[in-house]
Amino acid sequence: MASAGIIERMQALLLHPDPAWLDERRRLGIDRHDEVWNGVLHVVPPPRTRHELIARDLADVLKRIARPLGLEVLEHFAIYPSDKDYRQPDVAVIRPEDLREIGAVSAELAIEVLSPHDESRQKFAFYAAQGVGELWLVEPATRATEVYVLRGDAYFAVLPGRDGAIVAPRLALELSVVEGPKLRLAWHAGSADV
Repeated sequence: MASAGIIERMQALLLHPDPAWLDERRRLGIDRHDEVWNGVLHVVPPPRTRHELIARDLADVLKRIARPLGLEVLEHFAIYPSDKDYRQPDVAVIRPEDLREIGAVSAELAIEVLSPHDESRQKFAFYAAQGVGELWLVEPATRATEVYVLRGDAYFAVLPGRDGAIVAPRLALELSVVEGPKLRLAWHAGSADV
């Protein structure tokens, strides 16, 4: 038998999950963050409150910027090429033509708010294969944000300028951490702190 210390640090693969357990998760709505990676169900714990608040606030700000450009902003909405392979960023900015009945085939921007032991960094290859143009990784405690831009079939980090700000090109935003800490999103018509 494995010790409790080992179990806390390891990922688990449930080879044949009980259909009743899966149905109960679905009925209770606690499966809404689950993902399927190449036919393997990834059961994701519910996000912490700060995580959810940051995702909500980012989506609210991005709606003001993206909607005039004809883009949709959705939270916890799957990039969904098939039933056997999909991921759910915390926030996605999507072209209307990429929307489907279930999820979207791609996105202009996918944002992952980081959580302890999450798999956000392991999603890069999937997002690149779906043509997601830009990725942000947001650390909730510090609001430090990494921005990656798709070039060809790989992502490249956008480096901060001398002032520490990062230019996120898809929506022409300047991102910087300000007192709070808060993430400041600045664009030609204004700014907002999340």
